[in-house]
Amino acid sequence: MNPESENPSAQIPANSSDLYQFDGNGALLSTALPLPRRSGKVRDVYDLGSHLLIVSTDRISAFDYILPNGIPGKGELLTRMSGFWFDSLDVPHHLISLDVPEDLANQFDVTPLAGRIMLTAKADVVPFECVVRGYLEGSGWREYQAGGSVCGVELPAGLRQCDRLPQPIFTPATKADEGHDENVSFDVMAAALGAERANHLRDLSLQVFSRASQIAEDKGIIVADTKFEFGVVDGDRVILIDEVLTPDSSRFWSADVYQPGHSQPSFDKQFVREYLSQCGWDKNSPPPVLPAEIVEKTAEKYAEAYRRLAS
Repeated sequence: MNPESENPSAQIPANSSDLYQFDGNGALLSTALPLPRRSGKVRDVYDLGSHLLIVSTDRISAFDYILPNGIPGKGELLTRMSGFWFDSLDVPHHLISLDVPEDLANQFDVTPLAGRIMLTAKADVVPFECVVRGYLEGSGWREYQAGGSVCGVELPAGLRQCDRLPQPIFTPATKADEGHDENVSFDVMAAALGAERANHLRDLSLQVFSRASQIAEDKGIIVADTKFEFGVVDGDRVILIDEVLTPDSSRFWSADVYQPGHSQPSFDKQFVREYLSQCGWDKNSPPPVLPAEIVEKTAEKYAEAYRRLAS
C-alpha cells in the first residue's frame, strides 16, 4: 500500500453521516471510522491492531490528482476482482476475509462498507512495485523507443507499440509516496534488497503473471502488464498484498479487437484520461468534475472487466 497521508482519528463521530462522504451520484469518496487510518489515492487503510481493514472507495485519480467526483461502485468491483484473483492464484497472500468484522458492525453503521473491504494480515511492505510486462505499451513503450530496452532489459529491434514481447519481462519500480513511481533496473532492486530476495520476487512475479494470463486469455482478455506488491511476514515469508490484477493496477485489453501498432481500448480509466487531456485542464491546478457520460462509461468498463473475468 502506498499511503499519501496519515490521519489518526481523535474521537468517535456522532453519527454515520460523519463516517462517510459521498458525491452527488452516490460514489463513496472517503471514510472516517474512529480508528488509526492512512489514505491513498483509492483506499483507506485502518489499523485494527493484529490486522488491517482496507476499504476501497470510489475515488479515481489521474495525472497524480484525485478527482473531485468518483465512479459509483468502482470500489466494490476492485474488491471483488482482487478476491477473485486471490482465490484463483496459487500464491500466499494477505487476504483473510471480505466480510466486515463483527465487532465493527456492532459499533458503527458499516452498510456503506459492504462489498468493498478486505480484512488482511499485516506485513512488512517490500519497497518496490513488481511490474511484469507481457506487451509493449505505456512507459515501457516510451523507454523502448528511446533506447531499445525497458528497465535495463534489452528487447529485439523493430517492435511496434502494443506488440507481444517474446516473453514477459520483470521491470521493477520504486514506490513513491507522491507523484509517479520510478522505473529502475533489476540491479538497483537487488542492491537494495539483496540478490536472493530480489530473485525470489522476480520469479514469483513472473509465475503469478503467467498463471493470471492463462486464466484471462480463457475469458478473452489480454493482461498486457500489471504491478504486484509483496510483503514479508514471519521474518522471511513473502506474500502477495494490496490489490491484485484490477483495472487500477493492470492493463487489460479485449483479445477479439487486439491489433498491435497503436494503442488499444482498455478496461480502465481510459475515458477519464482522454477527457482530462482534451478538456483544457492544465494538469497543474485542481482537476475538473467529470461529466456524467465519462463517469458512466468508466463504470461500465470496470464492470465489464469483472464480468468477463469472473464468468
